[in-house]
Amino acid sequence: MSNPLEMPKCRTMASSLLILAAIILLIFKGIPLVFKPSILKQIQDSGELVIISRNSPTTYYEGPEGPTGFEYELAKKFADSLGVALKVITPDNLNDIFDMLDNGQAHFAAAGLTVTESRKERVKFAASYQEITEQLVYHNQDITPDNIDDLALGNLEVIAGSSHVESLEQLKQTNPALEWIEHDDIESEQLLQLVNDRIVDYTVADSNEVAMNQRFLLELRVAFDISNPKKLAWAFPKSKDTSLYDRAMVFFWRHLNNGDITQLIERHFGHVSKFDYVGNRIYIRHIATRLSKYQDMYIEAGDKYDIDWRLLAAMGYQESHWNPKAVSPTGVRGIMMLTRETAGQLGIKNRLDPESSIFGGAKYLAQIRNRLPEEITEPDRTWFALASYNVGYYHLEDARQIATSLEKDSTKWIDLKTTLPLLSRKQWYKKTSYGYARGWEPVRYVEAIRRYYDLLNYQLAKSNPKSKPEHDAFSILPPVL
Repeated sequence: MSNPLEMPKCRTMASSLLILAAIILLIFKGIPLVFKPSILKQIQDSGELVIISRNSPTTYYEGPEGPTGFEYELAKKFADSLGVALKVITPDNLNDIFDMLDNGQAHFAAAGLTVTESRKERVKFAASYQEITEQLVYHNQDITPDNIDDLALGNLEVIAGSSHVESLEQLKQTNPALEWIEHDDIESEQLLQLVNDRIVDYTVADSNEVAMNQRFLLELRVAFDISNPKKLAWAFPKSKDTSLYDRAMVFFWRHLNNGDITQLIERHFGHVSKFDYVGNRIYIRHIATRLSKYQDMYIEAGDKYDIDWRLLAAMGYQESHWNPKAVSPTGVRGIMMLTRETAGQLGIKNRLDPESSIFGGAKYLAQIRNRLPEEITEPDRTWFALASYNVGYYHLEDARQIATSLEKDSTKWIDLKTTLPLLSRKQWYKKTSYGYARGWEPVRYVEAIRRYYDLLNYQLAKSNPKSKPEHDAFSILPPVL
């Protein structure tokens, strides 16, 4: 009697023999055997990763030094981890993204897509990297809608195929009078522009898109959220071959845990949360009336010291509102507000001379930037230099030492802007080498310059239709990741 425990082994051996016999028969008949490699192997063999994205300031766009945007830089880092080039294709409308994935035209979509139940039936989402809320947006001079019922006072227009439509359909179940118009030929940014221009009364946009655009479209206001927080994620085609998806999940696990993605979010969105309507209005007026007197000086100084002139101009506005005769109570003066000591070190005899001040400020910023340790890379290196310009190099070093003691990364701005304010607290500054400092000021200083830089880019692009607005602060700098 045979041993039952040996039966599975026999069956396995028999199956293997049959498979082997079939392979030998195919070879004997001259039929080539084709084993299709995995999607991941195909990508690595071809040397190219193809993604779908959308043209918007929160996803992907052409900057002065080439393609940029949060989604682009995140996908580029993933492509680099695979050792391949990144190719981006953009659809005509949002619905096309899912059709293109179904048709195999791209490997996945990195397009700021909201994870919804209906979408999960069609695609497979990777790990979430950001949360947003969907917001009802209106014009500043119109009556603020307090609830969904108030939308009957105007027209509501949204993007066809968006998660916003799904949210509105849910709201309609309890608000039957709710109506809206859907567009499949424009982007969310364009709808926001139409609201800003009072062509459309209301629209719905993700909170990150509202924050990015409100700096330029000054009349936009948020009435209320129409959704709870929702997650954003990359979308992959549903397939039995999960090799690329699995590698992406490993990528997110690693970079979500080491803080790289948080740093990238800080780079693109960290400076846009504060909105100052009056201040931005005044700034736009000053761009038109004051900057032209000094623009050539900023350009020449930027070329000489290898600093983007628009960054220098944004600094000048933060320092003095481009007033060459500005004088502070502490004695700093001029368009770049140099101290007497700094001016002496730079060989500047007249701080109130705008050209001397601009070239002196640029030289001083370049000196600080070159002095910083090599491990501080761009764009953090520039933000550190700006903070040092404001608070002093040694106070910056004290804040870096505090960051190290707290097990934070002393080479990243996202961490340093949490430790700089500690320099004003006795329990912290008494432990430092250089003592008390108004540590919150350099944080506000850097974030203000980042906002002024963005808005200056936008206004310059508006005055030159052939140029594109630069949405992302310091997009001319190398990516930090």
